[in-house]
Amino acid sequence: MHHARLPLRPGMAVGLLGGSFDPAHDGHVHLTKTALTRFGLDRVIWLVSPGNPLKAKGPAPLSTRVTHARDIMQDPRVLVSDFEAQVGTRYTAATLDVLLSAYPGVRFVWLMGADNLQQFHRWDRWEDILNAVPLGVLARPGWRQSALHSRAARQYRACRIHAQAARLLAHSSPPSWCFVNMPMTPVSSTQIRENGGWTTA
Repeated sequence: MHHARLPLRPGMAVGLLGGSFDPAHDGHVHLTKTALTRFGLDRVIWLVSPGNPLKAKGPAPLSTRVTHARDIMQDPRVLVSDFEAQVGTRYTAATLDVLLSAYPGVRFVWLMGADNLQQFHRWDRWEDILNAVPLGVLARPGWRQSALHSRAARQYRACRIHAQAARLLAHSSPPSWCFVNMPMTPVSSTQIRENGGWTTA
């Protein structure tokens, strides 16, 4: 299982933001910058996935999505990576297995928008993910209540870290999760595609 080494050192707090990034947009950038600040992260890695198993239609070519993501995310603390394609994983739980064994001592945090928490229990081995790394959830407009009433949020209610202690998340033992609000630009990749702002030609 060969892959390019990521520039990570033991002791670093590193957020992981996975997705198809089809296309990456200001919402991803805003979420990432909020996560860096609120969770006290040293780095965030955008894991641009080969394809989302929960989506029927395939995304734009991986190289196109990675290049565009690198163009839009201009921050030296953020690394855009096709790590999943390199190691051959399609599911988050399997990707985390590889990362945790390859980078011992790095404090990974899985990042997601509140809309993903809503359907998190549909993810492959979702409880393994929660038991592997802390979860940082960032609330997008309109998703707060439904996300906090999701199956994952209810089932792991006792493991929730208060938003005021968000900077402790990377140093907490899983299962642990933290839900923070953010002033969010309500743009989504779906809207961009539907409005014709993203072409794969």
